[in-house]
Amino acid sequence: MSNNVSMQFIADIKNVWNKEIPAQVFQRARQSLLDYLAVTCAGAAFQQDKLEKYQAFAQPEEGMFRAIGTGKDLVLKEAVFLNGLNGHALDYDDGTNSGIIHLGSPVFSLLIPLAQRYEIYVDDLLKAAIIGYEASYTMAVSIQPKHKSMGYHATGTCGTLGATLAASYMLGFTAEERFQAFAAACVAASGMLKVLDDGSELKPYNVAKTALLSLTALQMAKAGFKGHPDPLGGRGFLKMMTGQENTELKPVLLNGTYAIMKSYTKPYASCRYTHPSVEAAIRMRDRVKLDEIERIDILTYDLAVSGHDHTEIPGSYSAKMSIPYATAAGLIFGKAGLQEFDEDTVRRTDVLALTGKIHVKSDETLSAAFPARQSAIVTIHTKEKDLTEQVDYPKGEPENPMNETEFRERFDGLMAYAGIEYETCSSIYNKVNQQILVSELIMDL
Repeated sequence: MSNNVSMQFIADIKNVWNKEIPAQVFQRARQSLLDYLAVTCAGAAFQQDKLEKYQAFAQPEEGMFRAIGTGKDLVLKEAVFLNGLNGHALDYDDGTNSGIIHLGSPVFSLLIPLAQRYEIYVDDLLKAAIIGYEASYTMAVSIQPKHKSMGYHATGTCGTLGATLAASYMLGFTAEERFQAFAAACVAASGMLKVLDDGSELKPYNVAKTALLSLTALQMAKAGFKGHPDPLGGRGFLKMMTGQENTELKPVLLNGTYAIMKSYTKPYASCRYTHPSVEAAIRMRDRVKLDEIERIDILTYDLAVSGHDHTEIPGSYSAKMSIPYATAAGLIFGKAGLQEFDEDTVRRTDVLALTGKIHVKSDETLSAAFPARQSAIVTIHTKEKDLTEQVDYPKGEPENPMNETEFRERFDGLMAYAGIEYETCSSIYNKVNQQILVSELIMDL
């Protein structure tokens, strides 16, 4: 079938797998794995009360597979699910603005337990993860922003496809098994963006079920179930996810770079759409007195506004999604880490009062520049003066990456939040560069 878009996509991904992966790409993958482990451990600590209630009701069976950050070994499906749930609990995991997708959490949530089961080495897991990032990103960047405007969360939809393909390569599936797993993933893929709204706490569930659905897609393929020969084309995945005919897939290795090299690492513990404004606020805080602020106006790109301009903050999850709250936190505290979004802080009257003075609007010029630039212009109005700061590439973007010291401090801080001793942190940080089994890397988590 010459017009079979699915077969062409699978062939293109295979070509990436067969290429020699550059050293700097592997190094970024190591950093991405460390980022995932730290964020997931901290996520498990953040929602410990909910996890205890979940376990009391579900009574998950003990097994051989580590649910990262819990110290518990459970059966495979429970470990995969809880990894996803904890990996996205803080909305602190990596992603890309151009694809509007979190890339690492679905992929690693699935790969790590499978790597335990099949005694996979760290470098083999990392190569598979690079493929997962590439597949997820290529699909997402091809269907955005229409996909988001229809109410879909690409981390759930495209992440299912990417995680499935990553695992199929890591486990050495045949070409036929790999295609059928992909076809099953296309059927299963789902993810609702409405989980961001009105204090909902189900955004992490999108990643949890994504990882689990990817696992079941693999199992369906191994069982011999066959899917449609072109699950992307016709009335398949692409039309379903955009509502449009003839959606054209972008090429893999878009613009000559691997998707994992396009990913950001978050310095602030909130939705990435908030980061340009937070960074601008932090830069300006020494030039203004908080009690003199009358109003703050924020201009940013249109995709960042809807669902992120609210000033009513019912809890931590809502705060992480709010540009006004995150900006207020940056001005008041000079940072926007985990503590600035905990349940006690989001109820502070001074933070909420400043949040109420912040107004967010879209700007045509900034919208046109997205995703090449992720800009925000923050203007603080006082009786005496107006202050303005523009941020185009917030910290953590490929154009403005964290240095090694900044990344290590973030890693250690997340692990400390999770209650993991510094010696263990250092051991994990060093082991990721060694030729060891994945099970040895995560045994203390």
